[in-house]
Amino acid sequence: MLDYISMAFVVAVKVFKKTTPNGKVTVYLGKRDFIDHMDYCDPVDGVVVVDTEYLKGRKVYSQLVTTYRYGREEDEVMGVKFSKEMVIGQDQVVPMINSKMELTPVQEKLLKKLGPNAYPFTFIFPEMAPSSVTLQPAEEDQGKPMGVEYCVRTYVAENEDQKSHKRSSVTLAIKKLQHAPASRGRRLPSSLVSKGFTFSNGKINLEVTLDREIYYHGEKIAANVIVSNNSRKSVRNIRCMVIQHVEITMINSQFSRHVASLESREGCPITPGASLSKTFYLIPLARTNKDIRGVALDGHLKEDDVNLASSTLVSEGKCPADAIGIVVSYSIRVKLNCGTLGGELVTDVPFKLLHPTEGTIERQRFNAMKKMQSIERHRYENSLYVNEEEDNIVFEDFARLRMNEPQ
Repeated sequence: MLDYISMAFVVAVKVFKKTTPNGKVTVYLGKRDFIDHMDYCDPVDGVVVVDTEYLKGRKVYSQLVTTYRYGREEDEVMGVKFSKEMVIGQDQVVPMINSKMELTPVQEKLLKKLGPNAYPFTFIFPEMAPSSVTLQPAEEDQGKPMGVEYCVRTYVAENEDQKSHKRSSVTLAIKKLQHAPASRGRRLPSSLVSKGFTFSNGKINLEVTLDREIYYHGEKIAANVIVSNNSRKSVRNIRCMVIQHVEITMINSQFSRHVASLESREGCPITPGASLSKTFYLIPLARTNKDIRGVALDGHLKEDDVNLASSTLVSEGKCPADAIGIVVSYSIRVKLNCGTLGGELVTDVPFKLLHPTEGTIERQRFNAMKKMQSIERHRYENSLYVNEEEDNIVFEDFARLRMNEPQ
C-alpha cells in the first residue's frame, strides 16, 4: 500500500498566533470572530507562551480592550480626541492566579501541544457590549476609520499599571458579531400607504411586501410592489432601494446610505384607473459600495470578502434604545414618481440583515461561498490533512491577517 493511504483525513483546528517584536511572548487564539448569541456570548479564550527566563521576576498581563472612535482622527486638534479606549477585561496570565480555571477544548489542545511554558487566559464580554462595526472612510481620509473595535493586548510588566514597551507587547484584533436566530420566523414585513392630491379626486395606493423578515448576507431580497392608481395623476417610474441606517450613539448622530438600488419604467406610466404588480430583486453587498463614505462594515477593511454590518439585535426584554456603540438597521424604500406637480409617494419596510447561525445549512453555504472568494489569499489546504496520531492543529500567523491595526 502507498504511504499516503495511511494518512487520516481530519479537518484541522486552525489557530491564529502573533509574537512580540522581541520574540519572547507568543499569543494564540482559536478564532478571531466571537459570536453574541443574545443569551450568552462566546468567551475570548487563548493561550500565552512565554520564555520564562526572559521575565526575570516580571509578569505577563492580558487585556480585552475596546476602542470607540466617533470622529475623524485628522480632526483631532488642541488635545481634543474623538475616540475612547476602555479596558473591559484584564487578567494576570503569568504567573497564573486562578490555577483552577475551566479550560475550553482549544485551550486544552494548545496546552498539551505547547508545553509547560503555555498559560491560558479567558475573557467574557460585558452585557450589552456593542458589536464590531467600521464606517468606511473616503479615499482622502488619512486617519483610523470610525467605528467600534476590539483587541486582545498582552504585555510584560512589573505590575498591571506599568506602561508596556512595544518590543514586549502584542495586540491581536478580534471581532464581536451577532448571528441570526435559528428560525427566521414566518412574519412578512409589509407597508401600505396612500397619497391624495389637491384639487383632484382619488388616491394612489402603494403596498410593499417582503418575502421574509431576516435575510443573510449575499441573499437576494424580493420586494413585491402593488400600485393601484385611483387618481387623475400618472406614475412615471418606480425606484426601489435598500437603505442602511446608522446611529452613532456617543454623539447622537444619525445618517443613512443607499447600499443597493434600481429604477424601473416597466409598466409605466401607470395611468388613472390602472394598476401594477411587480417584484423587485436587490442584493446589498459591500463590494458594490466601496466608494461610498460612511457605509457600515462588519469590521474588516483590507480584505475582499468584507460584509456590510449586520443589523443590531438586542436581548429579549431589553429596549432597542439602550443599544450602545454604532447601531445599524436596514429597510427597503420604494418611491413612486408622480410627476413634477404630483411629487413622490414613499414608503419604507424594515428588515434584518445578519449572518446565518452556526450549524445550519445556510451557514455551511455561506462559509463555502466565503472560502471560494478568499481562496487566493488563505492557502492553508496543504495542512488540512494530517496524521491522526498528531494533534490536528494548524498555526497561522495573525499578523498576515491583521485587520485595522496600524502598520
